Amino acid sequence: MNLRTPVHPDDLAAVRAWFDTLSKHCRAVDYEAARPIFADDMIAFGTFTDFMHGRELAEQKQWRNVWGTIRNFRFDLDKVEAIVSADRLTAVGMGVWQSDGFHPNGDPFDRPGRTTVVLGRKAVGDPFVATHTHMSLFRGTPERSFGKFS
Repeated sequence: MNLRTPVHPDDLAAVRAWFDTLSKHCRAVDYEAARPIFADDMIAFGTFTDFMHGRELAEQKQWRNVWGTIRNFRFDLDKVEAIVSADRLTAVGMGVWQSDGFHPNGDPFDRPGRTTVVLGRKAVGDPFVATHTHMSLFRGTPERSFGKFS
């Protein structure tokens, strides 16, 4: 049984725009600018805390433990996939990222991973906002980066 329907090109573009915006804020280590793309009442999984209820907790427990320790965070936007609800107000976006992590001695390492994001919006055409994020590193990737860029 197949349940997915083709994604409207505008919706796929909006999902990819969300991933691009996240990448830019992460690279700039700009927590304040990133806040509007996440719902206040979001729920997240992360490396440092299992369930994080609320954007503030996600920022404190996850973003601030990662963004300032890595460099060159980016998604291959052409490969970001989406599943969009029939009313086009909810989407699931999936993407693979690349970034540079740093060992305690400062040596860089490749830091790839993947993300699943649940996105919502009030009206078709509005930008998507994340209601759930789950980011994980690929197997064998060191869990911590020790860069100091924030």
